[in-house]
Parts: sequence; structure tokens; C-alpha cells
Amino acid sequence: MTTPATDGATWWTVDACRPAWLFDDSDIPDPHGKGARAVAFVERLTITEGPRAGQRLGKVLARWQRRLIRRVYGDTLPDGRRRFSDVAVWLPRGNGKTTLIAALGLLHLLGPERDAAGQVVVAAADRGQASIGFGHAKRYVEADRTLSRIVRAVESQKELHHPKSGSVLKAISHESYTKHGLNISLLIGDEIHAWPAHSGRELWRVLRTSMGKRADPLTITISTAGVGRNTLAWDRWQHSRAVAKGEREDESFLPVIFAAPDPPEGEDLPWQDEALWHALNPALGAFLYLDELRKLARQAAPLPHEVEGWQQLHLNRWIDGSVAGWVAMTSWDRGADPVDLDAMEGRPAWIGVDLSSTTDLTAVVLAVPDDDGGVDVVPFCFVPADNIRRRQEVDGVPYPAWADSGLLTATPGNVVDYAAVEACIIDLCERFNVQEVAMDQWNATGSITRLQDAGVPVTTHRQGFVSMSPPMKDTERLILSGKIRHGGHPVLRWCVANVVPDKDPAGNIKPSKARAKERIDAAGALIMAVGRAVVGEGGSVYDDEDARPEGLLIL
Repeated sequence: MTTPATDGATWWTVDACRPAWLFDDSDIPDPHGKGARAVAFVERLTITEGPRAGQRLGKVLARWQRRLIRRVYGDTLPDGRRRFSDVAVWLPRGNGKTTLIAALGLLHLLGPERDAAGQVVVAAADRGQASIGFGHAKRYVEADRTLSRIVRAVESQKELHHPKSGSVLKAISHESYTKHGLNISLLIGDEIHAWPAHSGRELWRVLRTSMGKRADPLTITISTAGVGRNTLAWDRWQHSRAVAKGEREDESFLPVIFAAPDPPEGEDLPWQDEALWHALNPALGAFLYLDELRKLARQAAPLPHEVEGWQQLHLNRWIDGSVAGWVAMTSWDRGADPVDLDAMEGRPAWIGVDLSSTTDLTAVVLAVPDDDGGVDVVPFCFVPADNIRRRQEVDGVPYPAWADSGLLTATPGNVVDYAAVEACIIDLCERFNVQEVAMDQWNATGSITRLQDAGVPVTTHRQGFVSMSPPMKDTERLILSGKIRHGGHPVLRWCVANVVPDKDPAGNIKPSKARAKERIDAAGALIMAVGRAVVGEGGSVYDDEDARPEGLLIL
């Protein structure tokens, strides 16, 4: 595959993005023929899914994949043992990692790399990921008449047995592994970037120390780059880069890194440069489709946290997890047209409340849907009067000026007067046809009871992924489509700009108070109010997959 030329001058090069030896004509030693035999075994396996199902893997195996296998297995020491006993492959999503994992697992279970009573362990972050690798290997066996006769599958245990040699391939996760009876000959760490920090390290320690009884064991990790730094994956990422750059010596370790290089100081990564995509994604144009990457990039562009995620998955860029915001403020500012609170009186409305702590910013946000699918929002913010100037120094925003302008209320004393907050909510309920007041139950039990006694339709709103992800994504959708009008309220804008999303493995998101740049209380109230308004006005767009708008990334 030819990498297209980039538009204009650029500081990055193709050779800085991937190992040159995978694509050039340099010689790969194979003095004992082990590399050739390994490639031949992998090539005989049969593809079982996609448009090329039924074809031998040899017809679609890329040249770089053949060279990788030949290097790992063929470059041996004079006595025939492996030169590389530890291999780390870092590859963006969609480039055939699972196919390679399954093929190499079978190479050690049934092929020329089989060890007597060998134990091939494919370790993943969770049961679902472990099942994917196991399923690929099982289907390879089932598609081959010879292999299917000599292998016994134990689906419930995610194991493939070769009774004649006493060898086994087992897929495990940190949730279900046992420390006993391990004597691993091949260890494959699948997507280690997703392994939990503590239990992932413990699993790795147990698995690695079980290999000491093997004469020539092999460890391979195949993963996309990850997020954060207190993980096993980060340690291996750092070691891989140091060895690849020649900064650290480890003759038994082979790093194979497809990753965007770090930009020079003052430069941004040109993440939308398609030439960079081609350099980092060797399957692009084969079974990874350019139109799909373009669509995902287009959907991610308005959302800083999605841009980071896109770069992590498709450019293999390590994310430190500390700075990506929620939405681009240029999108937010499209809704700065004035909001006339008096003109909306009597209309159906929803309220979100974030009481926070008594010494911090507390927010009430009113959301009033219009007749065109938009929502007008008005925030009411409260801080303690006694520490307002100290809060200005701590948070770096003009609390006193905001209070003087009526943009927030400074309640007397050194804590927020919840009576003033409750009075605000009751007043809004008298002026509007309020359908629901959504409140986080934490720190709000007294207020909830008093408001309910006053006839206010209060409902508790949990702050976890399941409860917050749909309203947060609905709010995103409205912001990006310019359908949230907020009058340019500076306190609300500041809180929205400070939001940094957390994301769980299922793609659910919620505002992270731990990672937030500054206060986000008004943004939390906004998300609850808008989310409940969207559901109350006819349901979330996320409830109907067919209704999801083009240009919005659904995870």
C-alpha cells in the first residue's frame, strides 16, 4: 500500500510512525527456518467472517504481518532458542490485532511452536474481551477439517485442548483467573491498555512468574495505546519507546510501535491529515475503510474529549487523561442569544439542582423547551457571601462582580443558605409549569423533604454513568446543533468549559468532578435539567437508534 502524500510541509515522517523494517526489503534472519514454518502455519488458517470468509489467511495476510511473524520466530540464537522472549506490539484499533492473537495462539497449541503439555494463555481485561480472542481461535479450528478432529473445545471454560500433546489454550481475565496450576509457554496480553491498574498488575505478576519452568517461553502483548499513567500498559509503553529509540538496552525485548510521534513544542498533532492515518493504520484500504475513519473523525471534531479518544484509538496516541474538555466553546457560544425569562412564564419546564457543598458554588438551572426542538436555559447560582473574595482568589473568576451584576446570589454567612435556594425553586414552580425538579440526593435530603412538603415535584437523579450518560449526550447533541440558548451567562459558560468527561468501557460518559478544571456545578445542573426536559418532551434521541442524528458520535 502506498501512503498518500500529505498536504503541505509537515514535521512528521512515515518512518517516525512505524518500524521501517516491517515495510522495507531488509533481511530478517531465519537460520533455523522457524520463521518460515510459523508463517506457513498461520497462512493455512481459514478466515471465518467478513467478505473474505472461507479464504485461507495466506491470501490476505499483509507483508508487514508476515515480516513480523518471521522476525519474532525466525530471528533465533545459535542454539535455536528465541532471541526475543518478550514482544510488545502497539497498533491502532481495527488493524487485525484479534486475528493475529488467535493465529499465534494456535501456532503454539497446534503448530510448529507447540510445547509438550504447553499452556497458551490469552489474558484480557474482562470476560467479554477474553471471549472475543477465544472465539476467533475456535472458529479457525472449526473451519479446518484436520484441526477440528484433533482439538476439543470447552466453551464454558474458554479452553481449546489438544489431547495428543496435552496442550491447552485458555482465554482468561482478571475477573476469573486462578493462580494455581499455571506453567505458561506462551502468554498473550490482549489490549492491556484496558486492564485495571491494581488487579491488572497482579494478574501480570502471577502470569509472568509462572513461566519460569519453560525452557523457551514467549510473552507477547498486543494493544492500542491507553489513558493515564498508573498502569501496567503505561510501563510497557514507556519501555517500548525507550528500547525503540535506543535509550534503553534490552536485547530480549522487541517493540513494534505504530504511533503518532510527539509534536514539537508549539505544534499540534495534525490528526485530520489522512496521510498520517495511512502511515499508522496498515490495514487502511484492506479491511479498514477510509470512509468510516472520515465519518468518525467528522463526528469527533466538535468534542475535545472525543478528539482525544479518536487519536488514542486510531493514531495510537497515549492520552494522559487530564485535560480534554467536554464540548468546544465555539459550539456553546452559538447559543448566546438573549433568553427572555418573563416571556416564557407558564410554559412546561424542568429544573436541575446541584447543591454541591455548603461552602462552594450551588446551582439551579431552569430548562424550558421551545416548539422547534430547542431548549432555553436560565441558571441561578449561589455562593456564601463571607468567603466570596477568597473564592475569587482560589477559582480565579470574578465572583464579586458577578454578584454585583445579579449573575449569582451571595447568601449571608460563610455557607450557602439552602433556604434561599429552596425559595428560588419554589418561585420558579409558581411561575412555570414545572414538571420535575431533578436533584442529586447527596447532601440534599433536607432540601428534598422540605420541597416535597411544599408540593414541588422533586425527583432524585443519580450521578453515575448509567444515569448521567443519556442526559449528557442529549445535552451535547443540542449544544452542537445550536439548540440550547443560554444568553451567554458567564457563570454557566465557565462551568461548562470546565467539564471533563469520564468514560466507562461501555462508552457511557459523566462529568468528572475529580478531573474538572474548575467548578462544574452549574453544568451538572444544566445536564440534569436538559436531560429530563428532553425525555419529558418525547424521549431521548439515544432511546431510538434510528433517530440518532448524522454527525453525532454514538459510543
